[in-house]
Amino acid sequence: MSAQKLPIHFHFADIQFSFPQRTRSKEMIASLIKQEGREINEINYIFCSDAYLLELNQGYLQHDTLTDIITFHYHQGSAPVHSDIYISVERVKENAKSFCVSFKHEFHRVLFHGALHLCGYKDKSKKDEVIMRQMEEHYLNLFHVPRGTSK
Repeated sequence: MSAQKLPIHFHFADIQFSFPQRTRSKEMIASLIKQEGREINEINYIFCSDAYLLELNQGYLQHDTLTDIITFHYHQGSAPVHSDIYISVERVKENAKSFCVSFKHEFHRVLFHGALHLCGYKDKSKKDEVIMRQMEEHYLNLFHVPRGTSK
């Protein structure tokens, strides 16, 4: 499937920001999904502010905390993945500083995190969280996303 026809879309809710290599990011996500044995129906990544994502977190999950990502999946079982994934760009920037990594590294970690959720990975228990982090690192290394440093 050509990059232009990938069923992965980037949208902006209440913010605008640009990032390089958007097509490459979509190709990495599609490859991750394929390597995990899944097919894609449609994935929408919606980039937003902390306030926007907090409102979703409170309204849909009854969590009154800031978060970097919320994944809503609409598929069941082994059906092709169909999802809306909301990402707070503000949280990603803050986390990059906190973890002393580049924005690019943290941004892709979160993109992959959402895709891994769609493939069945969880992160609610300590054991599941360890596996999720290992898989994030696996794909960051596989796709040569440099750690860099926060500036």
